[in-house]
Amino acid sequence: MGTPVEYVNLTELDEKSCLIRDILQNGASSQNLSGVNLSSANLFLADLSSADLSGADLSNANLSSTNLSGTNLSSADLIDADLSDADLSNADLSGADLSGVNLSGVNLSGVNLSGVNLSGVNLSGVNLSGANLSGTNLSDANLSGADLFLADLSRANLSSAYLVDANLSGINLSGQNVQNTRFGNNQGISESIKRKLIQKGAIFEDSPGDRSDILLPH
Repeated sequence: MGTPVEYVNLTELDEKSCLIRDILQNGASSQNLSGVNLSSANLFLADLSSADLSGADLSNANLSSTNLSGTNLSSADLIDADLSDADLSNADLSGADLSGVNLSGVNLSGVNLSGVNLSGVNLSGVNLSGANLSGTNLSDANLSGADLFLADLSRANLSSAYLVDANLSGINLSGQNVQNTRFGNNQGISESIKRKLIQKGAIFEDSPGDRSDILLPH
């Protein structure tokens, strides 16, 4: 028997190519692109600010240095996408799949990552100030040097995460899983908070802790 012939829908390919070209040439700020297929697309430096990309397929896409500020990316497929140096400030990423995503140098200030699985993701030095990380899985994540000022980490899983040199000012650290979480040289952690976190299984690599304004109920 011969090898089965695999048919390709050229119309869909043409539409996808035209859409990518239009985005690169004219931008797609505030456009409704909900559910579109942009998998493996090269959208380097594209303007997608405030666009609706909810449920879109952006797997393996090159989104490096792309403007995604205020963009709705809820439930989007971002598996293995390159988001390095992208602006995602105030974007909605709730329910998005970020498996294997490159987030180095990304601006995530004010972003909604509620309930997202970021286990093992490299967030070193990332700006997460004011971000919604409630219920987010950050186990084994690298958050060294990250700016988490006033971020919402309620119910987040921080087990085995690396938070050395992270800015934790203004954060309420009650209710999180901090088993084997590594802290050190953190803005926002007082000696009393340090002791309580150690009692919950956290590990501190510095001594003594910074004295500031993290909130933890007695």
